[in-house]
Amino acid sequence: MINMTKKEYADYIKKKAPPSRHLRGIIMAWLVGGLICVAGQGLIDWAKTFGVSKEIAPTVAAMTLIAVAAVLTACRIYDNIAKWAGAGTLVPITGFANAMVAPAMEFKTEGHVAGLASKMFVIAGPVLVYGVLASAIYGVVLWVMKMV
Repeated sequence: MINMTKKEYADYIKKKAPPSRHLRGIIMAWLVGGLICVAGQGLIDWAKTFGVSKEIAPTVAAMTLIAVAAVLTACRIYDNIAKWAGAGTLVPITGFANAMVAPAMEFKTEGHVAGLASKMFVIAGPVLVYGVLASAIYGVVLWVMKMV
């Protein structure tokens, strides 16, 4: 392999590399992400049938999706779904719940403070920081645009 040309090496890698499954991944992400969104809409409609106002129903649905994703992560089911479904499980609300619970579960043996509490934000921390920063920047931009 040391004396291979770039073309020979590229051909060698092409033979050894597993076949791409991009199309399958795209379809699964679309289907599973869509199903999660449909479930969220179903929860909103269901909450409204119980007299929940249309302003509060989306919050009820979001809280339910977060709770379900957290429980599935804690039971080690969500990761198996993610392996099968791919990026479809990254729908923001359920993916974020998974990102919060998974590290906490992994480090729970280190105790409540050093394990659960601190490791919970290993993945989600940057998302929170940049989310808050982006919202502040967008707020300032909108404020300046209103002034102009």
